[in-house]
Amino acid sequence: MAAPEVAVVGAGVIGLSTALCIAETFPSCSLTVLSDQCSPNTTSDVAAGMLIPHTYPGTPIPVQKEWFKETFTYIFAISNSAEASEAGIHLVSGWQVFKNTPKEELPFWSDIVLGFRPMSEAELQKFPQHRFGQAFTTLKCDCPPYLLWLEKRLKATGVQMYTRKVVDLWDLHSEYNIIVNCAGIGAHQLVGDEQLFPVRGQVLKVHAPWVKNFIRDGDGLTYIYPGIHKVTLGGTREKENWNLSPDPGTTKDIFDRCCSLEPSLQRAQDIEVKVGLRPSRQCVRVQKELLSQGGVKLPVVHNYGHGAGGFSVHRGTAKEAARLVGECIAILQGSSSRAKL
Repeated sequence: MAAPEVAVVGAGVIGLSTALCIAETFPSCSLTVLSDQCSPNTTSDVAAGMLIPHTYPGTPIPVQKEWFKETFTYIFAISNSAEASEAGIHLVSGWQVFKNTPKEELPFWSDIVLGFRPMSEAELQKFPQHRFGQAFTTLKCDCPPYLLWLEKRLKATGVQMYTRKVVDLWDLHSEYNIIVNCAGIGAHQLVGDEQLFPVRGQVLKVHAPWVKNFIRDGDGLTYIYPGIHKVTLGGTREKENWNLSPDPGTTKDIFDRCCSLEPSLQRAQDIEVKVGLRPSRQCVRVQKELLSQGGVKLPVVHNYGHGAGGFSVHRGTAKEAARLVGECIAILQGSSSRAKL
């Protein structure tokens, strides 16, 4: 058969990284990325881009660990290259602090991040309301730079990118052999996934160049993540809330919480408020499906539902999705060969 035509729906960090994995693994296929929104207007642009895993209750821990390890190794290699600055990738050290000692003092990812250890008594004096803490170094992907770097890599391999709102996967079947669904929260309507729900996140991006270390409350709700140009302050986790408008009361609450962890933030300037809808479900959906309609078959690979942890596992799930695309290509080529016989 001719080179298979593959369409990736979605241009956030999941869509772009999945497209790049497919392009690298199957250079002979013709690849197109379709999305109604591109950077800087994606959910990924709101995210802090920190590599600190979020646990998915419905996904086995060994699988999550492998996804995170794959991602950390990939991003760490970029951080050690001349590309780091353009890609917005940098190492950042800091603390995760708890008011009470957690049941799990060693999270499953503790041996993947760098230098993971319990905080010393001297360090904990910085956080008088907290009794226990963990210190480690991880990686951060600043956006839009990282998304723009992925786009540049894709275009260099000949991938086409078009602004197009896809409302039904079947609208694509006459143009493409395989569809890869990386639509994020858009999959709720696109494929009617009732298990997918939004978790609204409001964050502040502020100018505070003196803040060099990340600080994360163990409950994951309050965090300070320094980027190359801006510090991200968060946050909220509001289930089933579809509202993309910033809430002034929430802005004040986030700012006050972050100032209680890092009082120097009271002098932060240029406060910008962002809202995103995390595409959440019990487990990430990385799965192939054969849609059928009137005798016509359409192979689909799904890769969505990463919730608050998309950046932490994006390369790992992208590689898994690319492997599933490879299985679809093999089936198509097999049926094409049989048709010739």
